[in-house]
Amino acid sequence: MKHWLHAFRLRTLPLAAASVLTGSMLAGIFGEADGLIFFLCLLVAFELQILSNLANDYGDFVKGTDNENRLGNQRALQSGALQPLQVKRMMVVFVAAALLTGVGLLLLAFPEVNLATFILLASGITAIAAAIKYTVGNNAYGYKGWGDIFVFLFFGIFAVLGTSYVQYHVFVPEMILPAITIGLFATAVLNVNNIRDIDNDKACGKITIPVRLGVTKAKQYHVILIAGATLSIVAFSVIIYQSAVDFLYLLSFPVIFANTRSVWTTEPSPAYNKLLKQLSLSILFFALMTCVSYILSFIVVVTGIGNVFN
Repeated sequence: MKHWLHAFRLRTLPLAAASVLTGSMLAGIFGEADGLIFFLCLLVAFELQILSNLANDYGDFVKGTDNENRLGNQRALQSGALQPLQVKRMMVVFVAAALLTGVGLLLLAFPEVNLATFILLASGITAIAAAIKYTVGNNAYGYKGWGDIFVFLFFGIFAVLGTSYVQYHVFVPEMILPAITIGLFATAVLNVNNIRDIDNDKACGKITIPVRLGVTKAKQYHVILIAGATLSIVAFSVIIYQSAVDFLYLLSFPVIFANTRSVWTTEPSPAYNKLLKQLSLSILFFALMTCVSYILSFIVVVTGIGNVFN
């Protein structure tokens, strides 16, 4: 069992949780959140994340990218703890689990099947395909530098807005800003991973953004991602301003900025493994703080003490 837990890479789940928390927060701000649907969204997000991890492990192993030169933690296939056929079978299990959970979620959210149901179902199936095709197959998009765009879309935009829509059933244009924030943060996590592995990826023909840009420009790109995420959520708070408490989540940013500084000053090495974990947890902390900010802000406004904070 421990080999499977290692292959699942549970340390990556905070990032998936952050997107669901943010989407549920938006549903609560503009309408009403639903606890059961939140739980099912979280379950689907975890299933897709683990599927992506298994597919990444399998694809990189088959292509020879996971070798002794890789600086990341040794993966289950690379170590010999699991065999390729075992991982492929487990991928099928998680595809089935994500489909079943996703369909159940949609039937619960939309008792009367409508166009939105089919659009969300199609988006879910596309997300499953994207999770697999990142490194699996001859045309794996992760080997052609498209990973960042897909992560931004599926772990940010679609995950946040989809979570919000299945609870509130309405899209509000301002919702796109927090979705962009989570998408850019998720892309930043991928970028740290790819900076760490830049030399081995280049040698193995995996053309990631850092391989295309080089280390220095990849670090500049990382700063742009973090800055963009910050500006996007601040813009959202300014647009829907309720009280100064809205900005309480800014207390989470010193940790994120400290991590960014470490990425800037650290050369690609195993030290990036710690930075990856820190960034992922920092993003979850940000999402939690954002939820707390708007819950407290709502209380401040409703109880009539908002003037104290304005």
